[in-house]
Amino acid sequence: MVHEWALAESIIYHVMSQGYRKVKTLKIRLGVLQGIDKEILGFSLRELASMNNIEIKDIVLEDEEPLLECRTCDYKWSLSPSALSEEEREAIHFVPEAVYALVKCPRCGSRDFTIVKGRGVSSIEVVSE
Repeated sequence: MVHEWALAESIIYHVMSQGYRKVKTLKIRLGVLQGIDKEILGFSLRELASMNNIEIKDIVLEDEEPLLECRTCDYKWSLSPSALSEEEREAIHFVPEAVYALVKCPRCGSRDFTIVKGRGVSSIEVVSE
């Protein structure tokens, strides 16, 4: 819960820094690669919003599938977290950079790749009242 709470704090800080106090919809895209628990994140967002006198009617949490690109051979591929072991998924959840030690390009075997999308919080959209 600590990781999701920290993400929620950053999101609520962003909402506050934009001057929002009444939010109709808070829409967040989450990278699947990091394995963020949506239920815990939603709970944390609501608790922190309440603690900071922000009213949020609806929270929408959407998945963003991972896309990786090899810097050696330019190959692009998707990585399903289910292809990783539970220990590997947990390591990436807490230390996202662990993916570079655990995954390699399926074409050339290089560990020199970029995560193009699908990690962490990729977008926050606020619809105010």
